[in-house]
Amino acid sequence: MTLPRVILQVVVVGTQIFAKAFAESYQAAVANSAKNAAQYAANKSADSATRKTGMTIDEAFQILNVQKTENPKDIDKDEIVKKYEILFKQNDPSTGGSFYLQSKIVRARERLELELNKGKEELNNNTSGEPK
Repeated sequence: MTLPRVILQVVVVGTQIFAKAFAESYQAAVANSAKNAAQYAANKSADSATRKTGMTIDEAFQILNVQKTENPKDIDKDEIVKKYEILFKQNDPSTGGSFYLQSKIVRARERLELELNKGKEELNNNTSGEPK
């Protein structure tokens, strides 16, 4: 084999490898873009309380270990406060707890209180709009 022929083969094989890698990379980028677009659409459609606290209502119920209710006006505020105080104290960093977990507990309480207040507002709007 002559030197020009070897160089030509190296260039051709290198180009083929590069083209194949580029095509696979492009396909992965397109798939990732579609996935990100779907996530963005899902996040955009989340309600304002979820966007504000960064937590869904289901997550808040799980974190505080409170019985989930379908109707926001049925949330037991005393139970929320009681569970919050217990968990917040247990996760105090000065006693070896986790500041991160404390933060999650605070956000869970805020989320449930927002939902509770929203339920009260809806109840007040429904009763004030009805003729007496």
